[in-house]
Amino acid sequence: MNLVIDIGNTRTKFAVFDHGEILLTVPVEEFLPSHVDELQLEYPSLTQVILSSVKEYSSELKQILQSRFETFIELDENTPLPIENHYHTKNTLGKDRIAAVVGAFDLYPNNNVLVIDAGTAITYDLLTEEGKYLGGNISPGIEMRFKALHQFTGKLPLTGKAEMNKLFGTSTIEAIRAGVQNGTVYEVDTTITMFNEFYKNLKVLITGGDAEFFDNKLKNSFFVHFNLTALGLNRILKYNGEK
Repeated sequence: MNLVIDIGNTRTKFAVFDHGEILLTVPVEEFLPSHVDELQLEYPSLTQVILSSVKEYSSELKQILQSRFETFIELDENTPLPIENHYHTKNTLGKDRIAAVVGAFDLYPNNNVLVIDAGTAITYDLLTEEGKYLGGNISPGIEMRFKALHQFTGKLPLTGKAEMNKLFGTSTIEAIRAGVQNGTVYEVDTTITMFNEFYKNLKVLITGGDAEFFDNKLKNSFFVHFNLTALGLNRILKYNGEK
């Protein structure tokens, strides 16, 4: 059994896998050494762990993971992957991005796949049918756009997402929401259309905290997969165990 820990910019998730099947997935404020005690008590067969972190985490946690598990992998640019990574600056590539791409590879081998992670930032990543990761795009996430309008102007208020089916707003709050939300939808839809022109039979996967926002809003077809990053991390862990 495998433990997957994903420490992101704004949230942390951990998951337990048994032969590739997710048994448990939990969001937490912080993954603590006490979580290891609880998990190993509940799942005695838990012997392998992979950790992906986009920020610093405690040395105590690392020591515990190294000592309590037969296999411990900390994902970095040197970790062997089941795909070909053609990104030019691998040391700056977000670990969550490459993990999500590997998750897409696990779900759709031999397919062109566009992975869209709608989180703090919105990332677009392309995996070809030959299993080659070519790179992608990064743009501000929805909440970041709301915050930027508030922080970099003198009078625009801070607001957030809300259901809105208008082309434009008739108040300042509505105008901000229409601009941010409609603009994000236009961006994502246009990006999918452009990638579809160059890569045939393209599968589009959307993951991340804002994935549900795009339900019934995009003209292009797509699949939502909330555990895509965890799936990819587990696939990387399995791949390294086979080497």
